[in-house]
Amino acid sequence: MGADRTPKAVGAAWGLLVLNTLGSAGARTVVPLPRSLIQMVTMGALAAAFALALTVNLRLRVRPSAYLFLLTLLLVPSLVSSADPESGFGALFRCARLALFVGTLWLLSRWWDGGPTFVRHHIRMYFLVLGSVAAGLVVSPGAALPELYGGRLVGALWPLTPPQIGQYAAVIIGLTVLLLLGGRTDRRGAALVVVPSLVLLALTHTRTATLGLIAGLVLAIGSLFLTSAAARRFFGWTVLCAAVAAVGFGSALQAWFLRGQSQENFTSLTGRAKVWDALLAADRTASELLLGTGLGDKSFGGLPIDNSWLAVYHEQGLTGVALVAAVLVVLGGVALLRPPSLSRACAIFLISYCAIASYTEAGLGDASPYLLHLAVAASLLAAPAPAAPLPAPDVPRRRVPRWARTSEVI
Repeated sequence: MGADRTPKAVGAAWGLLVLNTLGSAGARTVVPLPRSLIQMVTMGALAAAFALALTVNLRLRVRPSAYLFLLTLLLVPSLVSSADPESGFGALFRCARLALFVGTLWLLSRWWDGGPTFVRHHIRMYFLVLGSVAAGLVVSPGAALPELYGGRLVGALWPLTPPQIGQYAAVIIGLTVLLLLGGRTDRRGAALVVVPSLVLLALTHTRTATLGLIAGLVLAIGSLFLTSAAARRFFGWTVLCAAVAAVGFGSALQAWFLRGQSQENFTSLTGRAKVWDALLAADRTASELLLGTGLGDKSFGGLPIDNSWLAVYHEQGLTGVALVAAVLVVLGGVALLRPPSLSRACAIFLISYCAIASYTEAGLGDASPYLLHLAVAASLLAAPAPAAPLPAPDVPRRRVPRWARTSEVI
């Protein structure tokens, strides 16, 4: 089932899923947007995505997927822990959101065929998001580069934090570069996406996204190294340019990487380590240890956890940690077993990026952009759908003379 047979509604549903995962917390915007209004828009987008996916898949045809099966299993500890009255109504609401999110992915899995269809949907939607960020930078540079965030780029039209913008930019840069190496796009189209995205990534000063982009591309291009001359040329030129940049702009790159932080603040990962230590030291019941405390806002003691594994451990317990680890292991194992191809390289990039970002970003245990990245990887690793058999040509019936129709010979 190729991209030409994919209904346009599938791309629209994917875009609504992207809108849902943008979140409602972030910097102050040029036009103040009430958080209730933003939440209404994002949740309405999820409901619309599910309805749209159901409309184009009324027969509920789905593709078998270990990734979606594991996400469905993750709903079990999420629901059990969120059902505790102490977790509050918000936990059940987030659990229902996760169930609707996973259900929409199941409906869209019908079009997962190992092709780059969802890669293109992913790039288009996040490029539109980055377009809004760039527009905000033009309209109000002061709001887009506020002192509150140390002069880092934020969303001035829609509340987006620097790590969010850096993540979106890094992902579409990596995917676009791989499409260029695979001959699925031209240099002009790739430059139109990569160049402005690199500028926005640099303005966010996001170290995690930058390291994830570099490591993900190294692994993805390495998977094509033996079979693609374009990948070998790109790798060689990239190494040369990186060496020149390290020698000529070493001090500037170091200043960009440190972001003016002290050595103590840098080694504690901008204060994250203190929150992690407090979370691990907290007393837990056997039930909380196994199933967690219920889906929340990925914070502990009023401070963000900023680590997917500890956030899952806090909200979904050791059961959730095991299921999330199984997701990455299964996707990574399937990718390694596939023969070298563009789809495999894109999947390796997305899987490795999510694994690296999980150390300083939360989201692998709830509806988030990271689950969408991994869903794209799962669509790339899906076996191609069998082609429908061609209808047999009509064979003209031979006319039998009347004298030959009798059963007796005279």
